[in-house]
Amino acid sequence: MQDTLGTRLKENIRSMKAAVGNSNDIVFREFAVGEGMFKKDALIVYTDGLVDIKTVQEFVLGKMIADLQRINPTKDELFNKLGASEMKKVKDWDSLYSNLMGGDTIFLLDGLAEACIFDTRGFKDRGVTEATSETVIRGPKESFSESIRTNTALIRRKIKDPNLWLETRQIGKVSKTDVSIMFINGIVNDKVVEEVRTRLDRIDIDGILESGYIEEMIQDASFSPFPTMYNSERPDVIAAELMEGKVAILVDGTPHVLVVPALFISFLNSPEDYYQRWDISSLVRSLRFVGILIGLLGPSMYIAITTFHQEMIPTQLLISLASQREGTPFPAFVEALIMEVTFEILREAGIRMPRPIGQAVSIVGTLVIGQAAVEAGIVSAAMVIVVAITAISSFVVPATNMSISIRMLRFPLMVLAATFGLFGIIVGVIVLVLHLCSLRSFGVPYMSPFGPFNLKDQKDALIRLPQWAMTTRPRLISQKNNVRRRIRGKI
Repeated sequence: MQDTLGTRLKENIRSMKAAVGNSNDIVFREFAVGEGMFKKDALIVYTDGLVDIKTVQEFVLGKMIADLQRINPTKDELFNKLGASEMKKVKDWDSLYSNLMGGDTIFLLDGLAEACIFDTRGFKDRGVTEATSETVIRGPKESFSESIRTNTALIRRKIKDPNLWLETRQIGKVSKTDVSIMFINGIVNDKVVEEVRTRLDRIDIDGILESGYIEEMIQDASFSPFPTMYNSERPDVIAAELMEGKVAILVDGTPHVLVVPALFISFLNSPEDYYQRWDISSLVRSLRFVGILIGLLGPSMYIAITTFHQEMIPTQLLISLASQREGTPFPAFVEALIMEVTFEILREAGIRMPRPIGQAVSIVGTLVIGQAAVEAGIVSAAMVIVVAITAISSFVVPATNMSISIRMLRFPLMVLAATFGLFGIIVGVIVLVLHLCSLRSFGVPYMSPFGPFNLKDQKDALIRLPQWAMTTRPRLISQKNNVRRRIRGKI
């Protein structure tokens, strides 16, 4: 088939029907325009389910065709008549099919080797609902949907600035998914924007079905357990990240928006940290860091101390632990491994089960299995307590992907603790910190503002200072316009 449209309408119709396999959701409606000797055949084509039928009926098939009946449908007269409408022209088949499958309506006229494209997209989406994975007590409840246009509108409601720029491209040879990058010109680092463009343009794949595809294709460290791209389903979070000088990547068909560059500290902050008073937020954030340490080191510390360093345990507690472990056939490491794996299975089962019974099964299953394991003498009661506290602590991480990373790293640290005791844990933590300090996200150090250390950026790191004290943006992210707030007309 030739690359460009032909002038004969019948041949164009045959080519289109052959290309779409006579699919019955592709609607072909033929009619005539003009009068007398100027009468010509015309056609509109649209994909049922992707268009707003009311717009097609009232505008395309109603007003537009009625207007064309009163003119001589030559090329110039046609485009002059339709020029006021939201219309564009295409000459090649690839562009025509791309617009047709995207929800536009195609208008073809006999004798004209061009197609008029009308924006009639109107497919139904889930709409704006409450966020499910990033819940807050105080703050906006809305979340992104699967429609990229709805998502861009939600962000623009938060940032009403003409410098909020949007660039869209299609990625995927088969899916032709719309992927947009959004940033605030004048605040964002131009090198980061150019790097995002370059990495997206290098993607060569059949289809993009979710933002996770994009994340794996363009992230910095593919084999690191730590995520180097942040994602959120909350418009307020993405708006805040954009105002810090970051770049958002929106993918059509998913409610999760990617943000780069991503810092380690970003995954540990909750959006509610900025809606509560600064002292409350600082306390909660401190508790969150404590919970992260427990979730990472809890089982390994218990294994190391009970196996190699019993002298660190108070005598009464040591006697109690020894009596509990008297009938236990396995060492502490095997106990912890059994309970951790069991809990992970129960947690995954609770997610995959139907919602009405998922929570009940996971909670009851954990309680019953833990109690039965203790009574059967397979594990000690102290180990059940340690694993339960560790599991609860892992839920304090606001970002799910970072929580999974901590759960993954828990197992190698348990192996080191069972092999070398506290020395193994210390070596493992040192290696972990060195690895974190070596990571970068789109050119920005992953551990900023801790490494390299930046005193000014500590105002929103381990604790959060009041809003009036946060006058500058993170230095390594926004280098063009670093001022967030001016005091009485001065910096």
